[in-house]
Amino acid sequence: MTTTRLPGTVTPQAFRDAMATVASPVAVVTAMDGPRPHGTTVSAFTSLSLTPPMVLVSLDNRSRLLATVRRTGRFGLNILGTRQAALAAAFARTGEDKFDDVLWSPSHDLPRLPGSAAWLTAEVDEYVTAGDHTLLLAHVRTAEPGEEGPGPLTHHQRSFGTHLPLAPQPPTGPSARTETP
Repeated sequence: MTTTRLPGTVTPQAFRDAMATVASPVAVVTAMDGPRPHGTTVSAFTSLSLTPPMVLVSLDNRSRLLATVRRTGRFGLNILGTRQAALAAAFARTGEDKFDDVLWSPSHDLPRLPGSAAWLTAEVDEYVTAGDHTLLLAHVRTAEPGEEGPGPLTHHQRSFGTHLPLAPQPPTGPSARTETP
């Protein structure tokens, strides 16, 4: 079977390769389904609004977590730090046993992971289907800084890493010239 593409369309692999060049923050989205915690790693989330405080989170349409969030209307966002790459990898895999052997505690009745760079709780205002994902537009109800660490966990070129600020650089270019008398 051959696949026909319209002129100007891109292959999924070309799109993946291009997007791999973008460094993305990493978080674990969590929710409770009765007494059972659920969670998944995401790199597609961002702040959406300051007034009122809102975030945007993207979840795969086939995600069990998305089904749980649709039922409960809320989720936790554990924004990860560099020391949590193994945790990000564990929550990125499929299966229902992601919380096996993972320390967590309830916070605002949602699963909170210790050591995260920040913790948010949010209530979904709107679900927007976009291709094979659903965007959660959510009002932030809790925002707390977590443990300080060397930097945020990022995903870039298909691996976990970090971003550290650059040291200040001296100005260059025409505005940096000094005239001598």
